Amino acid sequence: MNTGFRDTSEQDKLLAPKSRRWPLLAVGGVAVVALLALFGGGRIKQALSAETAVSAARLSLATVDIAPLTRDVAGEGRIVAAQSPTLFAPGGGTVTLTVQAGDPVKRGQVLARVDSPELTNRLAQERSNVDALKADLARAEVEARQQTAALQSAYENARIDQQTAANDLTRQTQAFEAGATARMQVERAQDALAKAKLALDQARDLRGMKNDSLALDVQAKKSALARQQLMVADLERQVSELAVRSPVDGQVGQLFIADRTNVARDAKLLSVIDLSALEVQMQVAESFARELQPGMPGEIGGNGQRWDGRVSSVSPEVVNGEVAARLRFAGKQPEQLRQNQRLSVRVLLDRRDKVLGVARGSFVDEGGGSYAYVVRGGFAEKVAIKLGARSLDRVEILSGLTAGDRVVISGSDNFKGAERVLIAD
Repeated sequence: MNTGFRDTSEQDKLLAPKSRRWPLLAVGGVAVVALLALFGGGRIKQALSAETAVSAARLSLATVDIAPLTRDVAGEGRIVAAQSPTLFAPGGGTVTLTVQAGDPVKRGQVLARVDSPELTNRLAQERSNVDALKADLARAEVEARQQTAALQSAYENARIDQQTAANDLTRQTQAFEAGATARMQVERAQDALAKAKLALDQARDLRGMKNDSLALDVQAKKSALARQQLMVADLERQVSELAVRSPVDGQVGQLFIADRTNVARDAKLLSVIDLSALEVQMQVAESFARELQPGMPGEIGGNGQRWDGRVSSVSPEVVNGEVAARLRFAGKQPEQLRQNQRLSVRVLLDRRDKVLGVARGSFVDEGGGSYAYVVRGGFAEKVAIKLGARSLDRVEILSGLTAGDRVVISGSDNFKGAERVLIAD
């Protein structure tokens, strides 16, 4: 009896592996049939020469033509006041507000009052000094008149003494000639006349110098009074400015302090918006801002309406790659506009009638706009081009393309930079 175990060698059979080449052959056959169907036998060689194939449904094409080119900048703007002054405290003190944010105001209307005891007291002191200086001036003028009168009296007495001495000399001379008196009397009379002339000259000179001195004293008093009056006038102006008034017709914008707040000099109080002169401010990319100039025409749209505008100013400062530009309404300012209201804005940079160009697309940014794909006979061929002026919807062609060429304006990123691409329907 055989006690050994039988193996499975009689049960397992080695099978020949199945061939896997027939699916590949089938796919190749289908591809050949497709190429024959699409291009015919004569175009198979051209199709095989393409680096890749892309469906036409994934592309956007445009035709190069000669048409007007309008270069403009469009964006969103907001209404701002051409004048929006901020008012500051003219002096330190407690501020009492007489208006609220949004209240309509007129030019010259009091918006706030600053109670400044320091400034008020100083004004009272300086006014008192003016009164004192006025009294000093009046006293100086009285003294000048008194001294002038005394000097004039002294001068007149000296003149009379001279005349008396001259008369005495005449009498003595006549008596001497008549032999009625001695020569000594004549000589004495001559000496008296000389002294009288000297006294008269001294009185005249003293009167002139003293009058000049008195006039200078009075003028000094007048100058001191005038200087003090100017100081008082300036303080009165400062006190009057404690009543903060609106510089324009408009409405109150923002209140920077609460009522009855104690502030320092030059502290911000509130802002006033002049609604009679509104502008539209827009942010423009730095690349376009180089061409913006004041006076350029524009168009402002909003509330279902359109208004002509004109660039009034362009900021010289670039912030985050943008420049702020402002437009004014060319005609009558529309009504029902509000501060910070959003409007659409379009500024015309340039307009030319006959320009070789094509619709703008992503190809302008790809490769820096140095090439484009031209569709010819079912293939897209890479062509070197040179671009010129660019608008929002059109770009100028300087070289590389001619009128009638069909260009891939978007979707060329699918070509992966290939020189020749098959366009499949």
